[in-house]
Amino acid sequence: MSAKSCPISFELIDANIVRINSFYVGLIFMLFLLTQNSAVIIFLVFDFTTRIFINRNYSLLLILSRKTKQLLSIEPRMEDIAPKRLASYFGLIFTVVISISSLFGFSIALYSLSVILAICIVLEVVFSYCLGCEVYHLYKRFV
Repeated sequence: MSAKSCPISFELIDANIVRINSFYVGLIFMLFLLTQNSAVIIFLVFDFTTRIFINRNYSLLLILSRKTKQLLSIEPRMEDIAPKRLASYFGLIFTVVISISSLFGFSIALYSLSVILAICIVLEVVFSYCLGCEVYHLYKRFV
């Protein structure tokens, strides 16, 4: 049986900023669920895309998260960035599929994926628990 593992990059990120960022993603996602405004979920897609593929320093939610951390004077808590980056990829995939489901009226897919994404956000914000590591572990186990 293989040992449980997460992707490792040896680059560090402040886990408190990640939690604050997840909080903002959750708020915006809830706004989407309440309004069903496609522009809201598309904003999340662009923010994830910016953070992952362009430059995370240009992500509006990450900028807001850093300012919030600074305003609240929260001490940094450094962690490896790879599991958080993997979670961002999952967030991007979920928001893209949710936005497509919304645009084409696939309500079962929209709400099923929305529940999963909301659970992942709550786990990160409330418990600092990254479900991405669990998925990565399952992937490594079967591949």
